[in-house]
Amino acid sequence: MANLPGRLGDPNMQIGDDPRADPRLVAALRTIELDKAPPPLPIDASAPMEAILEVCAAAEEGFNQLGPMFMGSTPAVQGVTRTTETIAGVDGNEINLYVHRPDKADGPLPAIVHTHGGGMVMLEASNPGYTRWRDDLAAAGLIAIGVEFRNGAGVLGPHPFPAGLNDCVSAARWVVDNAGSLGASKVIMSGESGGGNLSLAVGLQARQDGWIGDIAGIYAQCPYISNMYHEPPDELPSLTENDGYFLDVGNQMATLAVAYDPDGANATNPLAWPYHAEVADLEGLPPHVISVNELDPLRDEGLSYYRKLLAAGVSAVGRTVNGTCHAGDCIFLDAMPDVYASTIADIKSFADSL
Repeated sequence: MANLPGRLGDPNMQIGDDPRADPRLVAALRTIELDKAPPPLPIDASAPMEAILEVCAAAEEGFNQLGPMFMGSTPAVQGVTRTTETIAGVDGNEINLYVHRPDKADGPLPAIVHTHGGGMVMLEASNPGYTRWRDDLAAAGLIAIGVEFRNGAGVLGPHPFPAGLNDCVSAARWVVDNAGSLGASKVIMSGESGGGNLSLAVGLQARQDGWIGDIAGIYAQCPYISNMYHEPPDELPSLTENDGYFLDVGNQMATLAVAYDPDGANATNPLAWPYHAEVADLEGLPPHVISVNELDPLRDEGLSYYRKLLAAGVSAVGRTVNGTCHAGDCIFLDAMPDVYASTIADIKSFADSL
């Protein structure tokens, strides 16, 4: 047991004590007392929906502070212009798209349609952390488009599945149709955590609907895609190995999943939870990068999806960011600027390669 990593070897292991953790990450987590397991939610996934929505709203307020807290010391990005487009979604709702582009560009640039994290149930594309992420993508020589999709809970909810996916599909379709006026040479889906789920699901939906050829590639980071958090299976050991490392699996992750799909009717629907896609569902998809974090409970579900892509004959790269927690390469800009910059550069390299 002692030779196994994380909580597989020591059920009481904390990320702050794990020898694999980047010391800079641990120091940053310590400032918010998350170098140890987060306190459990006051409810679990069996609670009434009203209580789950209340807890999600409270969690959203806390997560909203992470961007300013961990990115605020790094100088603002220069040479980027931001505009907002408002489009109509397939459900008749309005969707804001936040478009970031470099001030200087020679010809069309790859467009990244970014779907933000938050378990599909919280946070906003207009948050400072996501605004900064798109600024950095644009500064790298990309057009970055943030989608303000409806959430399963929080201030943009409650709109459970498939509302958020419908909005992301609408956004991707709009970017494809308006590539010329946007100055976009190609369209790539990208997102982290719940946004990684939505980026993958847009690809699956586009394949079903016959327009997957319009998406040049998909870059999914730390995707939250299995919906197997109530009873973590042996096939996904990271759900146990890294449980309590920034994220709590059986309490936090399982409860968010209920807000996304309240009656559980889509528990194994690949459009809601892409992990459950069959290999045949992935055939004909464009190139993918699946980027995961070594110390993330969700690591192995992302790697499992990567292996299914390979089995389906899809060009796919698996990438593990060592020493980091869930989305650590996106959040901790001030503490780990080199790690953050490496992921930005990898997205740019992937986009250029397509």
